[in-house]
Amino acid sequence: MSGVNDIRSTFLDYFKKNGHEIVASGPLVPRNDPTLMFTNAGMVQFKNVFTGLEKRPYDRAVTAQKCVRAGGKHNDLDNVGYTARHHTFFEMLGNFSFGDYFKDVAIELAWNLVTKEFGLDPKRLLVTVYHTDDEAAGHWKKIAGLPEDRIIRIPTSDNFWAMGDTGPCGPCSEIFYDHGEGIPGGPPGSPDEDGDRFIEIWNLVFMQYEQLSAEERVDLPRPSIDTGMGLERIAAVLQGVHDNYETDLFRALIHASEEAIGVRAEGARQASHKVIADHLRATSFLIADGVLPSNEGRGYVLRRIMRRAMRHAQLLGAEEPLMWRLVPALVREMGQAYPELVRGEALITETLKLEETRFRKTLARGLNLLSDATDKMGEGDRLDGETAFKLYDTYGFPLDLTQDALRQRGISVDLDGFNAAMERQKAEARASWAGSGEAAAETVWFRVKDEVGATDFLGYETEKAEGVITALVRDGAIVETAEEGEVVAVVTNQTPFYGESGGQVGDAGMIEGDGFTIAVDDTQKKGEGLLVHFGKVTKGEMRIGEEVALRVDHDRRSRIRANHSATHLVHEALREVLGTHVAQKGSLVAPDRLRFDFSHPKPISEEELGRIEELANEIVLQNAPVVTRLMTVEDAIAEGAMALFGEKYGDEVRVVSMGTATDGEKAGKTYSMELCGGTHVAATGDIGLVHIVSEGAVASGVRRLEALTGAAAHHHLDDQERRLKDAAALLKVSPADVLPRLETLVEERRKLERELSEARRKLALGGGAQKGDGADEKQDVNGVAFMGRVVEGISPKDLKPLADEGKRSLGSGVVVFVGTSEEGKASVVVGVTDDLTSRFSAVDLVRAASAAIGGKGGGGRPDMAQAGGPEGENAAAALEAVKAAMAG
Repeated sequence: MSGVNDIRSTFLDYFKKNGHEIVASGPLVPRNDPTLMFTNAGMVQFKNVFTGLEKRPYDRAVTAQKCVRAGGKHNDLDNVGYTARHHTFFEMLGNFSFGDYFKDVAIELAWNLVTKEFGLDPKRLLVTVYHTDDEAAGHWKKIAGLPEDRIIRIPTSDNFWAMGDTGPCGPCSEIFYDHGEGIPGGPPGSPDEDGDRFIEIWNLVFMQYEQLSAEERVDLPRPSIDTGMGLERIAAVLQGVHDNYETDLFRALIHASEEAIGVRAEGARQASHKVIADHLRATSFLIADGVLPSNEGRGYVLRRIMRRAMRHAQLLGAEEPLMWRLVPALVREMGQAYPELVRGEALITETLKLEETRFRKTLARGLNLLSDATDKMGEGDRLDGETAFKLYDTYGFPLDLTQDALRQRGISVDLDGFNAAMERQKAEARASWAGSGEAAAETVWFRVKDEVGATDFLGYETEKAEGVITALVRDGAIVETAEEGEVVAVVTNQTPFYGESGGQVGDAGMIEGDGFTIAVDDTQKKGEGLLVHFGKVTKGEMRIGEEVALRVDHDRRSRIRANHSATHLVHEALREVLGTHVAQKGSLVAPDRLRFDFSHPKPISEEELGRIEELANEIVLQNAPVVTRLMTVEDAIAEGAMALFGEKYGDEVRVVSMGTATDGEKAGKTYSMELCGGTHVAATGDIGLVHIVSEGAVASGVRRLEALTGAAAHHHLDDQERRLKDAAALLKVSPADVLPRLETLVEERRKLERELSEARRKLALGGGAQKGDGADEKQDVNGVAFMGRVVEGISPKDLKPLADEGKRSLGSGVVVFVGTSEEGKASVVVGVTDDLTSRFSAVDLVRAASAAIGGKGGGGRPDMAQAGGPEGENAAAALEAVKAAMAG
C-alpha cells in the first residue's frame, strides 16, 4: 500500500467510506480566486463554499489537489533539487467539512487514518495545537490517548490559519512524525525545530471564527474543517525514506532521466536529476491546465520552470532536447489519477520540445555574448544594465539566467540600469503610437497594457472564472469608476472571454461584482495581449481593483465552437472534392452560422456540394477528439498543417487536429490539421451536424460558402421539411411525389404560355389595335406602305417575330409594333423591308419612336431595330413619330 498511487487512493477511499464526496482536483489556474497565480492549497476550489457564496450538494468532501508553488509569495522554485521536501508541483490530500462535523470528528478521522489505515506507530506521532485551543488538546488526549508532553502548544501564527486580513479563520492542529534520534533536530516550538527529525505530515484547520476587522472576531454560525496532507511527505514516511525524491514516483521519473541522458543520479548530479523530475511534473500539469509559455504572468513562471529544468539537463550533458522524451514516463505514473495528462500528452510533448529547442539556441547565443561582455571582469565587478537589457531585449536571454551565469564568478548585474533601459524602451514604444484617427484612439490600450500587463486567457479550459478589474475605459479615456447605464470597456487580470480574431467573433456574457453587473456584448483583443470586455453596466457602480466573477454565455460559446470546428472540416472537404488549389480567403465564425471564403474559379455543382457536406459529416460522426499542440510555424507546416488567411503568427502556434481520413492518400492519417488560436469542441461529435445552405461568387476567383451546425442546422432542415409537406398538401400528393408533380405542372404552364403567346401574336397580326390609337390595317406614308399597331400582353422578345411577319404581309413597306406592359412601360420594334433600307433605316425610325415614349435611343440593323421607354401611355404617339420621320 506504500506506493504513491496506492496512498492517494487509500486516502480518498477512507473518507468516502466515512461519508465524504470525492471531488476531482481543481485546476492549477484558480477559477475562483484571482488573487492567486496558481492553486497552492486544497481549499482553494472550496473558497466560496467556506465563505457562503456557493452551495454544494454535499457537506463533506475529500480531494487530492494539484498545487504549484513557483510564483508570487508562494515560491519554492530556487530550493527545489537541493532539499528533501521542496517542490514546485505537489499533491495536497485533504478532507473538508462545510458546517457538518468539527474538531472531535476531524481528530478522530485523522488519527484512525494515520495509525490504522496507514499503520504508523502512534509512539512516533506528536501534535501541535494553538496555545489557547484547550478544546483541541482535550480531544487529542481523549481520542488518541496522547500524553500532555506530546501535545505541543504553539503561540504563533503558524498554528492559526486565516484566509486574509478579514474573513474565515481559526486555530490549527498539526501532526508530526518522529524519524528518530538518528536524525538531528528538535520538536516543533523548540530552538532546533528546523531540523529534519520531526516532519509535519498533516495540518488540520478548525475554521471557527470570522475576522471582521483587526480588532473584532466573531464565531462562525457553522464551523468548518479544512485539512492538508502533502502526498509526497506522507509517501516518504510510509516508504521509510527521509527524502521525497526517494519515493517510488520520483524514483521512476529520475530513472527515466538517467536512461535518457546516460548519467547516474549520484553526487553533485543528483540535484539536477531532482530538478528535472520535479519540474517535469509542474510544467506538464500546467500545460495540461491551459498555461503556455510566454513572457508575462503565469506563462512566464512556466517558462522559468521549464528553462531551469532544461538548464540542468544541459549541465548533465544532454546534447538534445530532453524534457519532452520524459512525458510518457510521467503519464504512466500519474495518468490514471489525472486523465488530463493523457488528454494533453500531445500538447505537453510538443510544447516542451519546442521550448527546449528554442532555449538551447537562446542559451548558446546569450552565453557567448555574456562571455564577451564580461571577459575582463572579476569577482566583485558588476555588469552594466544596458548590456543586460540588450541580452534580454535583443537576444531573448532572461535576466535571471544572466544573474545565474554570473553568480558563479561573483559578478552582479546593475539592476537599476536594467530597469532604466526597460522604461526607456517602453517610453519609445509609446511615442511610436502617436498618430491620428484610429491609431491615436488605440493608444489608450498601449497605456493600459503598459500599466496593468497582459490578460491571462483561461477560455481554452473554462467558461467561468474570477478576476480583478485592472482598468476601465469610457469614451477613449481611462476612468476609475463606471455607473449604471454607462457603456464601458473592462480589463481584468484574467478572463475566460475570447477576444475576436481569426474570423471568430468575441465572446459575450456577464461580469458580476459586489453590487454591480455588466452585460458584455463583445470581447476584443487590443494592443499586445489585452483582452477587453465591452458592455453596459446594468446594475450598481464598479471601480478598478474590485474582484469580479466572469461568466461566458455558454450556449453562445458552444455554438461558436461548433461552427469553428466545422469550418476546419469544411475547408478540408473542399480541398478533397475540388482540389488542393482551394485556399481560405476569409471566414466568419459566429454563433448562428459559419461563412467561408475560398479560392475556386467556377461554381460548385450540387453533386460537389453534397459530397463536401457528406465528408464533413463523416468526421462529425467519428466523434474524434480534437487535439491541440504547440509547435513552431515551420514544424507545423512541415507536418501538413494549413495556415489561416490573414492570421499573424508568432514563433509558437497552436495546431488543431481532428478526425481520421478514411480514403484517398490521407487514409488513416489526420483529416484536418490547421494553425488556429480559436476555441473548438472537445470532440467532433459535439458539432452535431454540418449543413451547407448557400454557395456563390463574391469576387473574381473567390467563392463563398455558408453553413449551419447543430441545432441551427436541424431547425433549418425541419423548416425545409415543413415547407415540403405544405407544398405536398397544396398539390394533393405525397412529399415523395412533389417533384414529379411540379415538373408536370411546369411543363403544362409552359405549354399554356406558348399557346397564349401564339394567340396574342395572331390577334396582333389580325388587327385588334386599340381604338383611336391612329393605327390602320395598312396606310400609305410618303408613297410607302405602313403598318403600325399598339399591342398589349406581348413580351418584348415576341415583338420582332411580329415585325417579321408584318414585313412578309406587306411585301414592301415599314412595320411598327409598340407593346405596352402592366407596369406602364413600352417596347417598340421597327421593321423595314430590304428594298427600302436605302431610303429608311430602322435604327433612325426606332429612335424617333423611343423619344416619344421617354426612351434614350435604340439600336439594331437597318432592317430591324428595337427600343424601350418608361412612358407606355404615349404608345400611339410613338407610331405618329415614326410616320413623321418617314414623311421627312
